[in-house]
Amino acid sequence: MNADILKRVVRAIADGSHGDLDRLASKIVEAERRSGHVRLAAQLEAILKQPKPKRPAAPPAVTDVDRTLKELPLSRRHGETLATLIPHDELEHHMVLPDGVEQRFARIEAEYAARDRLRIFGLKPRKTVLLYGPPGCGKSLGAKRLAWNTGLPLMKVRFDVLISSFFGESAQNLRSIFSSAREKACVLLLDECDFIARSRTASKDIGEVSRIVNALLQLMEEYDAPGLLVATTNLESALDPALFRRFDDVFSIPLPGPAEIEKLLRLTLSTIRFEQPQWGELAAKLSGSSAAMVVKAAQDAAKAAVLAGGKVLTHAMLIQAIEELQRHDAAKRA
Repeated sequence: MNADILKRVVRAIADGSHGDLDRLASKIVEAERRSGHVRLAAQLEAILKQPKPKRPAAPPAVTDVDRTLKELPLSRRHGETLATLIPHDELEHHMVLPDGVEQRFARIEAEYAARDRLRIFGLKPRKTVLLYGPPGCGKSLGAKRLAWNTGLPLMKVRFDVLISSFFGESAQNLRSIFSSAREKACVLLLDECDFIARSRTASKDIGEVSRIVNALLQLMEEYDAPGLLVATTNLESALDPALFRRFDDVFSIPLPGPAEIEKLLRLTLSTIRFEQPQWGELAAKLSGSSAAMVVKAAQDAAKAAVLAGGKVLTHAMLIQAIEELQRHDAAKRA
């Protein structure tokens, strides 16, 4: 019996989940039939069709989030969860993007919503996406936004647990993650995927790197999960070239321009009275900054205004917050 199915059977028994056991039993029958064990499959199917005794009142319902948490993939050796789950109602999702990038996101969301209608015409929706760009530009937030707008939970891969020093175990862990994504619709996030997808020709550790990259390439080639897969990277030039062909869509999340900076400031400061804002000067001051830095500068200035006992944020307070962040950023790079 498939190890993943066996683990789910045991979990379902431990949880007393009769519905899950029924579904798993059907999967076992199908697996045996595909393996050529036709007689055994027929016998199992006959057992499933027998009248079921009346069951006692069901315990309190297990929520989808609880069930998904119990079904998170586990590392082969130590049984640690290979991913973390972010429920739908806890997702950040507000983004300020140039029109062209906003349209790329909206197209993915529209195709997912119309996936059944597209298949009637023999068309496949975009399901695998690679987002690249500088740190803090909103790549991870883009994955959360896709999860929010499609109504899917977000499952983020834990690379610290996935990577193993034992021969071939990292690739096996990766397969377990993709198998889990097939079982339950989600947005599977490979955040900073260059950690496992670096070019095979640029690494000194050719053996282990090649095994992980080859496993990822195969899994991407065969990807048939009901949800979406989103990968992010700051270093698109370091990725294995063969990986790019596996994605349905690849696009960059750029640093915010003057219009996006102003909108980010307005949104972040919407609950604070701002005395005589000079948006053009602020946008120029923040030129070249990431979206995360723009938001942080606005939040720092707003907190300073509140702590000062006033209800009005001045232009000087925001300039001071921006300059402090820029000095801190420069010191980190030095």
